Amino acid sequence: MADKFYITTAIDYTNDVIHVGHSYQKILADVIARYHRDIKKDETYFLTGTDEHGQKVEKSAIEKGIEPKKFVDEIAAADKAEWDALNVSYDRFFRTTDDDHIKFAQEFYLKSKAAGDIYLGKYEGWYCEGCEAYYDESDLVDGKCPLHPNKQIQKLVEENYFFRLSKYQKLIEGLLNEGSTFVVPDSKRGEILSFVKRGLKDFSVSRKNVKWGIPVPDDPDHTIYVWFDALINYLTYGIENNCWPADIHVLGKDNQRFHAVYWPAMLKSAGYDLPKIILVHDFLSLNGQKISKSLGNVIRPSELVKKFGTDGVRYFFLRYGPLGNDVDVTIEKITEAYNADLANGLGNVVARVSKMAESSGVEFEETNIPQGIYREQQIKLIEEFRINDVLANMWNLDLRPIDIHVNRETPWTRKGNDLKEALQFEINEIRILANRLQPFLPNTAKKILEQFRGPKIKALPPLFPRIK
Repeated sequence: MADKFYITTAIDYTNDVIHVGHSYQKILADVIARYHRDIKKDETYFLTGTDEHGQKVEKSAIEKGIEPKKFVDEIAAADKAEWDALNVSYDRFFRTTDDDHIKFAQEFYLKSKAAGDIYLGKYEGWYCEGCEAYYDESDLVDGKCPLHPNKQIQKLVEENYFFRLSKYQKLIEGLLNEGSTFVVPDSKRGEILSFVKRGLKDFSVSRKNVKWGIPVPDDPDHTIYVWFDALINYLTYGIENNCWPADIHVLGKDNQRFHAVYWPAMLKSAGYDLPKIILVHDFLSLNGQKISKSLGNVIRPSELVKKFGTDGVRYFFLRYGPLGNDVDVTIEKITEAYNADLANGLGNVVARVSKMAESSGVEFEETNIPQGIYREQQIKLIEEFRINDVLANMWNLDLRPIDIHVNRETPWTRKGNDLKEALQFEINEIRILANRLQPFLPNTAKKILEQFRGPKIKALPPLFPRIK
């Protein structure tokens, strides 16, 4: 019987259409999902989607002169099209305005309240509208939100319902102690643990003056705070599909506090199991600047796909993305990597061997290469989520030797069985590499496997035409 595997990304906020800075997370999660679905043959559930409530969405809709629901419908459709352009193989595109989620979020809220963990109080402190988050004075940098320094932070005094986060201090510390794999990589675990050791404070779970949200079920003058609402999306889907707890939440470091601190406390309060791993990545910048609508440097993933192709974009982010450090991206860097690794690398090897195979007139064995035959080191790297290192390993140990073999054996100087023997080896190695590439570059892998199926092999147009 197949094991169940459940992976999620953070859901994207719908104040505007997503940009290229969100791409890495989705592609990374997609590779892990494809590996479990297609290679390990697990019963895989992959969730992504949109976070559609809150003050920022409400204001954006007002600025556009349309109702919030119509506004988020348009944004959600546009976001979905962006992920489809990158061939992200999600099983559900989740929307927090979906009826099943609204009902489940209210039930969750009441369970937490019944546990004695929600109470009415007054909030006095700092609030950043940009990330819809509350901050202590000590969290601010020069009196500003650390993530939105260009926005004026607000001093709020309002009646809210609160969640007793302080009650779960020992639980959260225990999850994050040294040696724990609850948050990966370990450097991010250490960051969160340092925050937790400062002492957890109760946080607001409702807003009274924000109408666009899920009503608090026993006090409809309040709406459920957008973060409390949004986190529950993973559980809504997981319970419906009997695949909870999530094996992996993939998210950016700006979301790690909510997922590694608030979320497990909420789940414990309402009586649910905790997720197994929270995989945190760093940030992308563009041309040395934070990607921001206000700076006018927003690029959509689909724009990159038009220039570099779906797998060209996937390859760059998987090989050079912000897995352990912030990464600055430029079109020049993507072009350089595309030409060196794909056009002159993988694409050139495939073109050379297929051209020689076609010119030889020889029929080649239709060797059945089992799916997902990885080197032991490659499996270890995948299981450790070191996807950049997996691709580097494949280029060094799988692709490069094929090129070396072609140059050493010079098949074009041979005839008869000698020619067939030399080319058969190279063809089989290309087939193995294509199988290994399926979770990473699915379109390219499919094209190569179809081209090299045999017995007759033909040269085709370049997989990755050079870009000037």
